[in-house]
Amino acid sequence: MKAANRSKLLAALEANWQAEMESHFTYAALAEKETDPSRKNKLKGLATAEKHHAELWANRIRQLDGPEPIYNGAPTGQAESLCTPSGGANLAYRRLEIDESRDVAKYGKQLKNLGDQPSVAILQQVIADEREHFRVLANLIQSGPPIPDMTPDQARAALDDLLNSRKKGHAETAGWVGDAVYGVNDGLGSIFGIVSGVSGATLGNSHFVLIAGLAGMVASALSMGSGAYLAAKSEREIFEAEFARERESVEYNPSEAREVLSLSYQIVGLPKDDAERFVEHLSQNKEQLVQALARERIKTTEDGLRKPLTSAISGAVSTAIGAFIPVVPFFFLTGIPAVIVAAIVSLIAHFAVGAAKSLITIRPWWSSGLEMTAVGAVEGVVTYLIGIAIGKVGSG
Repeated sequence: MKAANRSKLLAALEANWQAEMESHFTYAALAEKETDPSRKNKLKGLATAEKHHAELWANRIRQLDGPEPIYNGAPTGQAESLCTPSGGANLAYRRLEIDESRDVAKYGKQLKNLGDQPSVAILQQVIADEREHFRVLANLIQSGPPIPDMTPDQARAALDDLLNSRKKGHAETAGWVGDAVYGVNDGLGSIFGIVSGVSGATLGNSHFVLIAGLAGMVASALSMGSGAYLAAKSEREIFEAEFARERESVEYNPSEAREVLSLSYQIVGLPKDDAERFVEHLSQNKEQLVQALARERIKTTEDGLRKPLTSAISGAVSTAIGAFIPVVPFFFLTGIPAVIVAAIVSLIAHFAVGAAKSLITIRPWWSSGLEMTAVGAVEGVVTYLIGIAIGKVGSG
């Protein structure tokens, strides 16, 4: 096994060990707090099973001559954060049930990625056990008192907690990154085309290429920045206008607003009686009804909107950076050598930008990078040939 692959495998196994140990301590701590003997025994059984999983991962790490894993979590695992006075033990078990299903999904992905047969064999055993843990937790929840209703604030906090847990281990991309990647892409592509065209028309005369390239860079950056600003501002204005219409609808025609919301829920599969009952509950709070209507009608929330100033800055700066790359060689070189160096540098930058797009997409970095490079190469060749033709026409 190559050193890089071994290091990556050991890191994954150590993370699995940490997760299993945390689950072991969580179940053990919950078992201590549980007063029902039957439920206590089930929790102790889950704690023992998680400890066994951890030992399986630790043994595999030792077989690979990896460092002895050291637990770095809390002595009670997640038990303290899971058990809240308002939620009770059953809510903690419900959250653990979700964690078990998430673990099954995580280990399922590792089956394809680890590339180590002994580790895959452990995974298959652990996945089967985790599915059984999911069923045990479901039985624990059914045998206990009902989970109390949450207030809207508690529901929001629980949702945020679940979403944050889902994001663990995944690269989180800020909203402005999309504008930045698109800006670099646009600036690089457009100015590479200008530089190629002018180089073809002037045989790489650096004076004319720099003038055209730098002027294009400024124009592209300003255009991209202002366009991103206006687009984000328009999105926000449209949202605010639609939100105001929904508020007006609730204010002056509440029965129609309730019917619209009920039909919206029925479209996505909620039975008519359930939809009307839910809408009736929402309508007890006018602001709550407005927000629900807005979410269904506009299909977004205020949190999902881009910030105009942030979009403008990221778009303009990134476009200028991308646009400056093809121009750089002409500060130091002239003629055909400058054209060749500019083409090489620009194509490398195309690949880097394409690979960076994998931050906000699910495509492999190399596939996205090669696609971007191919597009840039075609663009450069076409504009260079057009520039040569224009140059000959001009000289003739």
